[in-house]
Amino acid sequence: MLSKFPIDIDKLSEEDTDKEILRLGVIAELDAINFYEQLAAKAKNPLVKKVMLEVAKEEKEHVGEFQSLLFELDPEQVEEYEEGKKEVEEMKSK
Repeated sequence: MLSKFPIDIDKLSEEDTDKEILRLGVIAELDAINFYEQLAAKAKNPLVKKVMLEVAKEEKEHVGEFQSLLFELDPEQVEEYEEGKKEVEEMKSK
């Protein structure tokens, strides 16, 4: 879990700062998703399990929000995302 920035944000250019903030947000949300899903898998009470999975689902929405904004700020991120998607599609067809 992130409790400190893994990079020194103050040393980044103004342009890169927002992109890195969004990337850190994605990392934190993915970590939270994994955490809540692991807790849900261990929960004995069905309501606890249900709540943990619902919270994990909300975190997935946050990932989408951060990623959407990151795509607006970093066109190269979009290109590489699409390239990765294409590579997976090619692997599936083999």
